[in-house]
Amino acid sequence: MRDRDQVAGSGAKAAWAELEAELGERATLVQFSSAFCAPCRATRRVLGEVARLVPGVTHVEIDAEARLDLVRRLEIVRTPTVLVLDAEGRIVRRATGQPRKADVIAALGEAL
Repeated sequence: MRDRDQVAGSGAKAAWAELEAELGERATLVQFSSAFCAPCRATRRVLGEVARLVPGVTHVEIDAEARLDLVRRLEIVRTPTVLVLDAEGRIVRRATGQPRKADVIAALGEAL
């Protein structure tokens, strides 16, 4: 995944809890998208494939425009942005742009 930087902390975990979405048993791929973002559609396909391939991994897509509060708090500056969360909801990897499948699988290694 491109633009690798770790982001952690209870603030991000608390923000995720507000979504009231189920975390994956082992990891969660969180995608921030916007309506007219072509790379977001491709990212949705890649993350969906990975979630189907890797047991215990869930893919959640968030409409960035509908969740501006969360976008600001997590400092999401472009779409698509992908966060890889571990089983506890902590962000272990963050990337922007359309990811390659192999990079997503490699990033999951930090969460599993």
